[in-house]
Amino acid sequence: MLERVDVKKKLDEKLYRKQLPPIQSRLRDLEFVIYQEQIPVLCVFEGWDAAGKGGAIKRVTEALDPRGFTVNSFAAPRGEEKTHHYLWRFWKALPRAGHLSVWDRSHYGRVLVERVEKFCSEWEWRRAYREINEFEAHQRSHGMVICKFWLHISQEEQMRRFKSREHDPYRSYKLTEEDWRNRAKWDVYQQAVEEMLERTSTADAPWTVVEANDKLYARAKVVKTVVAAMEAALPKKARK
Repeated sequence: MLERVDVKKKLDEKLYRKQLPPIQSRLRDLEFVIYQEQIPVLCVFEGWDAAGKGGAIKRVTEALDPRGFTVNSFAAPRGEEKTHHYLWRFWKALPRAGHLSVWDRSHYGRVLVERVEKFCSEWEWRRAYREINEFEAHQRSHGMVICKFWLHISQEEQMRRFKSREHDPYRSYKLTEEDWRNRAKWDVYQQAVEEMLERTSTADAPWTVVEANDKLYARAKVVKTVVAAMEAALPKKARK
């Protein structure tokens, strides 16, 4: 599936500067509408290291009223989190009615990093596909809008970004030994991603694969997708 994705898609910078502000303005309007309609919205971001998740999240949130959204970044579970079922900490971070939540990394770590690095047993990560689908189905039955993004870049583009970060004193902190270890397991991770997309892209919560070699194209596609999903969830009287 991922091998068929055209990561070379690009968006001209002038066109990007022209397109993005009105899309963000529409998203801001929709933020108030979902509050009035009491519809919760969840945006999940996954992707390769250095794929541009942070930049995409910034373009989703930068024009929004800060009272109407939250951003959660998830790393490895710690402390009390490790004493509960892995979905426990994600239940706690779900958006309330009328609110938008953005997750930088998510419950999909169970079938990605935890699977590849053997932080859980094979039985646990195989069971997780059903658990995750049921978890998301519960939220959809409550009226939640779920947008899931996999930001996809080529190995060559990832290396270019790694090198750029490595030599930039203001961004070198973003590049860790773990990033290099993950890159060495690209093929194994890609197999896990493929299965994740196949097993957990549902009618209730479909995945959107974002061609992210060009950051401008990726950011515009993400914001447009969120706007379209929110509009589709509104009753006709509230869509204007």
